[in-house]
Amino acid sequence: MNVDRTAPAETEPAEMSPVHVARAFRRVSKGFWSGETAGRAWLLTGGLAALIIVNIGAALLINRWNKFFFDALERKDVGSVTLGVGLVLGLAVATAAIAVAMVHVRMRLQLGWRGWLTTSLIGRWLSERRFYQLTIVSGESTHPEFRIADDVRLATEPVVDLSIGLVNAILSAAAFFAILWAVAGSLQVGPVSIPGYMVLAAILYAVLTSSAMVLVGKPLIQGVERKNTAEARFRYELTRVRESAENIALIGGDDDERERLGETFAEVARRWMRVIAKQAHMTWISNSNSVLAPVVPLLLGAPKYLAGELSLGELMQVATAFTQVQIALNWLIDNAIRLAETLASAQRVVELAEALDDLDDRIGRHGTSDTIVLGFSPDDAIHIEDLSLTQQNGVAMIEGASTTIRRGEKVLVKGESGTGKSTLIRAMAGLWPWGSGRILRPRHSDVTFMPQRPYIPLGSLRHALVYPHPDEGRVSDEQLREALRTCGLSHLSDRLDAAEPWDQILSGGEKQRLAFARLLVHPPDIVIMDEATSALDEVSQSRMMEFFRGELAGATLLSVGHRPGLEQYHDREIYLVREDGGVGAQARHRRYPRMRQFWKRLRLTGENGRAAG
Repeated sequence: MNVDRTAPAETEPAEMSPVHVARAFRRVSKGFWSGETAGRAWLLTGGLAALIIVNIGAALLINRWNKFFFDALERKDVGSVTLGVGLVLGLAVATAAIAVAMVHVRMRLQLGWRGWLTTSLIGRWLSERRFYQLTIVSGESTHPEFRIADDVRLATEPVVDLSIGLVNAILSAAAFFAILWAVAGSLQVGPVSIPGYMVLAAILYAVLTSSAMVLVGKPLIQGVERKNTAEARFRYELTRVRESAENIALIGGDDDERERLGETFAEVARRWMRVIAKQAHMTWISNSNSVLAPVVPLLLGAPKYLAGELSLGELMQVATAFTQVQIALNWLIDNAIRLAETLASAQRVVELAEALDDLDDRIGRHGTSDTIVLGFSPDDAIHIEDLSLTQQNGVAMIEGASTTIRRGEKVLVKGESGTGKSTLIRAMAGLWPWGSGRILRPRHSDVTFMPQRPYIPLGSLRHALVYPHPDEGRVSDEQLREALRTCGLSHLSDRLDAAEPWDQILSGGEKQRLAFARLLVHPPDIVIMDEATSALDEVSQSRMMEFFRGELAGATLLSVGHRPGLEQYHDREIYLVREDGGVGAQARHRRYPRMRQFWKRLRLTGENGRAAG
């Protein structure tokens, strides 16, 4: 595997306003509150809202306790002070119980919402072969796996926390505004009386601090998104090094990779430094505010206290209410950094959802019709009718190909480089929709596709042998061992239940022989291969292809290949060639002489009738 140095891991994000991101994310994720999950979602949401209101009530009681307790201290009323101690202990237990309940409900809501959105995106990503087509349309820049695993969590969990904080801030501001208005009263400045002066002071103070924070922190959201993009690129390049470890080690690319990763991390550090600078500027304001906010109401209330218009308890009650109002009014500013992180992750989730939405629009944008029609044939044959294939940018690859592949027929696809041989196989699999024409396969036929690099799933060797069929327990050990022995993998026959990283352990040739062993375990009706013997030596290739004259003689075979010796295992050939000046490749058909096949087969047959070698 060659390490791709040209395609970036992440493209720079387009400029999106916070409002646009929020609306788009709401459209993508609101389905949790409808459909099958609606009952649970609304129950948790309603329970959380009720707990917020109860929590506000507890805060009001604590505020009222401040007046009671400090007035008792001012009167030196020992009995009331003792009662106040008992009351505050009860309030502490009640507040803790409310907090515990909120933790349970909040985290269940977060997990449920994340689970729904994750399931939804995975379902859309893996349905109708979008996971493959998305890599063609968007390249590797979309990285759906990271967006689903990381950004969905970072976009949903904080939203619940922030929503709780926002609702709590609104209700707290309303409740404690009423206390400031009622308790602090008006302020007489000469002949002028200022009603609700403490409310006005709280609003003015909050406006000043909030304006300063907005002015300083406005570029933070885009800075956080750029930082996250750099982090994703760094993670991507580390993954590529791990996946290509053997090739890098063989060609001695260690120093180059180290230098490359160093440059990438340096860019991560530079973007982090910009975020740190913005956060440091915001910290100047937030920390100064945390010191001044409790002092300002005491200074504003001190004249009325000294004049005897406020008791000590009322002054402390006003100071506490003023602080609560500041916390409520400054909620957005205090959570600006976290909100920026959440919006950045939400934007990445929205981009993935929009890429999936846009995929159907991009499919069929070019070509003579909307897409290639996949359907069922009226008989046991495969029918390719007037098939034209284009690249996803509209450039023609194959034009007007038509043929019929009858049941049990073996057809070899050959051609010049770039004429669309592998693309034809992808179209047969339903992976390549760009173009026009029809591909009709027999109804209820079992089709197996064999790519050049077979996929080896995680798990045991047994699971790899029966993949992708779910009936793992229905195939006997003897059948599996016989398939391994027949395909030259007898050294693995005693390791059926070993759960090892087989994709890394097996060589390229062993993986391709394992793919043929799957055919013997679950013989299909149709086999479509794309360079499926490219990693095998000639003897091993002959041994594998001989199955199509024995155990798999009844299977229809369509294979792409260019290695010599494959012709003898096929009945005819489709040769793709691009004529001079032609836009797309044309298909030429040639039938192989049966006598040639007979003598080739005779040469490879041993005394026991099984292919030699």
